[in-house]
Amino acid sequence: MISRTDRSITGVWWWTVDRLLLAAAVLLAVLGVFLVLAASPPVAMTINVDPQHFVNRHAIFLTFAILLMLGTSLLSHRMIRILGLLGLTATIVLIAVAILIGPEVKGATRWIPLGPIKLQPSEFAKPCFAVVSAWLLSLWREEQNFPGWVISIGCLGVLAGLLVLQPDIGMTFVIVLTWALQIFLAGMPLALVLGLSFVIAPAVAVTAYFTLPHVQDRVTKYLEGGNMQADNAMRSFSNGGIFGVGPGNGEVKYILPDAHSDFIFAVAGEEFGIIACIVLASIYAFVMFRSFLHARHSENLFLIYAVSGLAMQFGLQALIHMGSSVHLIPTKGMTLPFISYGGSSLFATALTVGFLLALTRRQVPGRSQ
Repeated sequence: MISRTDRSITGVWWWTVDRLLLAAAVLLAVLGVFLVLAASPPVAMTINVDPQHFVNRHAIFLTFAILLMLGTSLLSHRMIRILGLLGLTATIVLIAVAILIGPEVKGATRWIPLGPIKLQPSEFAKPCFAVVSAWLLSLWREEQNFPGWVISIGCLGVLAGLLVLQPDIGMTFVIVLTWALQIFLAGMPLALVLGLSFVIAPAVAVTAYFTLPHVQDRVTKYLEGGNMQADNAMRSFSNGGIFGVGPGNGEVKYILPDAHSDFIFAVAGEEFGIIACIVLASIYAFVMFRSFLHARHSENLFLIYAVSGLAMQFGLQALIHMGSSVHLIPTKGMTLPFISYGGSSLFATALTVGFLLALTRRQVPGRSQ
C-alpha cells in the first residue's frame, strides 16, 4: 500500500491520478487480449504462421504500450507540451517519408518498414496535434497579440494535406473534427467553426472520391446497400445474438479480412454477443464522459482544450470503427483503441490515454504544472 504521506513521484502519482480513468483503460487493454486471441488465428493461418503469432506480438506490444501510458501519465503539463511539439514535428516528417519511400498497401502509403515491424506515423500525429493545437489556442486566448489560431490552422493544413496524400481520409476527419472542437471551445463563433468544417470536410471527401479509386468503390458500394465486408460483419452480429456463440466458435472471422484489427468489433459481436458490444461501447463512453467532466471543472485553458481534444479523438476513433462494422458508414480501416491488433495503434492509444491521465491528475500545491 502507498501511504498518503509518501511524497515520492509514484506516491504523488497514485494519490492524484484518476484511478477510474486508469481502470477503464486497463480493462480495455485486457479485453483486447481476449478479442485478439479469438479473432487472429484465422488470419495467422491465412499467411501460414503460428496460430498464436498475432496474439504473442500483441502481448509484447501491449506490455510496452502500458509502460508508455504509465510513464506519460507522470509528466507535468510543461513536459506534455514539449513532448507534443517534438512528436508532431517528428510525425510530420515521418509521414512525408512514408509517402515518398513507404510500401503501398491497399492503395495507401502509410507505413515505414522497421525490420519485423511497420511504423504508422499518422497514428502518433493525432495525440500530438491535439496537444499542440490546445497549446496554441490557449496562448491565443491568454495573450491577445499571439496568433495562435492562425498557427493552429497552418498546422492543421499541413497535417491534413499529408494525410490526404497518403491517403488516409478517416484520420484526416478525426484531426479536422478535433481542431473544430478545440477552436470552438477557445471562443470562435459556432457559425464560423461549422462554416470552416463544412468547407474543409466536404472538400476532402469530394477530392478523395474523385481521385482515389478505393474510396470511390467503398462509398459507391455503401450507397448501393453494402459490400461483402459489410455484409459479413452484419452477419456476425446476427449470428451472435444477445450472448454470442462462444469464444472461438465464430465463423465470420474466417472470411472477414483483417478480422483481428479492422473488424474486431464484429468478431466480438458474434462470439460474445450484443452484451459484450454494449459493454465495450459503454467503456469508451465512460472515458469520454470522465475526461470531459475534468475539462468542465478546470480553469486551465490548455487543460480544457487538450483534454477535450484527446477525449474526442479517443471516442471518435472507436465510433468510426464500430460504425463501419454495423454499416452505418462506409467501411474504413480504422482500429478499435486498445482492442485491435497493431503496434502503432496500441502505442498511439497509450500515448493518448497517458496524456489524459497526466492532464486530469489533481494538482498538488507547490508542484509546477
